[in-house]
Amino acid sequence: MTHAHPHTPDHGTRHGHHQQDDAGQAEILDLDADVLAGHIAGITAWLPLETGPRRIVDLGCGTGAGTFALLDRFPEAHVIAVDASPEHLQRLREKACARGVDDRVRTVQADLDAAGWPDLGTPDLVWASASMHHLADPGHALRTVRDMLTPGGLFAVVELAGLPRFLPADAPEDRPGLEDRCHAVTDRLHAEHMPFRGADWGPLLTAAGFALAGERTITVNIDGAGSEAIGHYALATLRRVRGAAAEELPAEDLAALDRLLDTDGPHSILRRDDLSVRTERTVWAARRP
Repeated sequence: MTHAHPHTPDHGTRHGHHQQDDAGQAEILDLDADVLAGHIAGITAWLPLETGPRRIVDLGCGTGAGTFALLDRFPEAHVIAVDASPEHLQRLREKACARGVDDRVRTVQADLDAAGWPDLGTPDLVWASASMHHLADPGHALRTVRDMLTPGGLFAVVELAGLPRFLPADAPEDRPGLEDRCHAVTDRLHAEHMPFRGADWGPLLTAAGFALAGERTITVNIDGAGSEAIGHYALATLRRVRGAAAEELPAEDLAALDRLLDTDGPHSILRRDDLSVRTERTVWAARRP
């Protein structure tokens, strides 16, 4: 969302990373928040809550996509935003000030894989978007969240079906199917490093003592024609894919990918008018009995 691999809008729990990596990831998180704002708002509107939460914790908050969606949805709420990256948290604080909601947000730097979490109070709602699959021991984190929530409080786990796709299947013209082949490499690398990526969180939540209150999968398919943000989102995502997959791609694919990533060249992805954002997000809502 913090790892040695490409990136999704993922974050929250990594170690010893570099500011440059953080900056590249922050750009993707910001673009993701911009492009998918309507979908994130849809998820917050769907949450099966009986009353508006006052105290919310956003675990692995990144640069704040979920934090600000939750503040918009629940105008009475205060959010504690938790992430491992001081750079992401600084960016989130700057956004909060710019939006005039800094009095409703507190940031906490913490590694969610650490044995002892900081005191995050007794929230009514805990939100974790694209962060749980990074954890070495998600069961520990789920039990910690259960114990922290107020009785009847809700835990929302939002996960992605891998990295978003942008190119048509017949693109680029000289190497059709390039994006699928790149994803096959990064999916395999992810599977090695993050076994919980793509997991069904329902059984994991019930095993940790939660009562499942709902599950929903949102299919994202946004036409990118004329959208500068989607072009930049595609560029930033494929740059990270290249960083992860370069050593395992055939030379012809790597060359074709580099032509797409060359923003000054004639084949730049920013020059294409056939991009779209295609992905899926699943949200599980679970209640502390």
